[in-house]
Amino acid sequence: MQLKVWNLIKGYTILVYIFMFAPVMVVMVLAFNSSQFGGFPIEGFSLRWFHALLENDAIVRAFKTSAILGLCTAFLATILGILASLALVRYRFHGKELITTVLISPVLVPETVLAVGLLIFLRWLSMPRSFLLLLLGHTMIALPFVVLVVQARLVGISKEYEDAAKSLGASPLQAFFQITLPLLMPAAFAGALFAFTISFDNITATVFWRPSGMETVPTQILGMLRHSVSPEINALGFVMIVVTVGIPALAGGLARLYFRRRVE
Repeated sequence: MQLKVWNLIKGYTILVYIFMFAPVMVVMVLAFNSSQFGGFPIEGFSLRWFHALLENDAIVRAFKTSAILGLCTAFLATILGILASLALVRYRFHGKELITTVLISPVLVPETVLAVGLLIFLRWLSMPRSFLLLLLGHTMIALPFVVLVVQARLVGISKEYEDAAKSLGASPLQAFFQITLPLLMPAAFAGALFAFTISFDNITATVFWRPSGMETVPTQILGMLRHSVSPEINALGFVMIVVTVGIPALAGGLARLYFRRRVE
């Protein structure tokens, strides 16, 4: 009886995964379809739609904007996440629980509510929408993920390492940069990848916060879908899948390999 139940659970899990990833596989296959009209079976293998992407100035401009925004978001969120994690893990102070709740709250609040609330607040301050607003908004959304990842790593790093370095004459900054930070690097790197991916893929908040005339890759795809379903969208979707899944997976593997060699 238990074996039948377990087989039923496994079968149901497989069906759920198929339902989730089948549309992604369809987009990846149709990106190489030579026909202008998407459908199965595909008529032939072609890279024409990827060449069309490179020739489309609007898509190239949107990709550059998303890349710059993602890198800046990863940098800011990682720096702030490391500092916040150090304060929350290594020090005791009044209001610590409240600050932790505030830092994690963007994960708990629906993104649409967060985007509309911040936009109304900035309208009240008479601040126009700008790239800086978009960067700060993406950093606010990505920061909780960096804090959670870095905190989990920092808890396992004993403060005795820093104390030993200080007893040998190192200043607090030297102890941090030479002892704690290298041990935190795998977590910080993972948090930065999280932040970049979250920023690169974000569309809900970006629609509210982006200035007029600025397009990111997700908003560019949304704008293209309003007119027609072009095969270029499949190619652009394939590129986004490679960026948001392939690069973090490759970077994570390289980070584990680098850390393993350092330990050995």
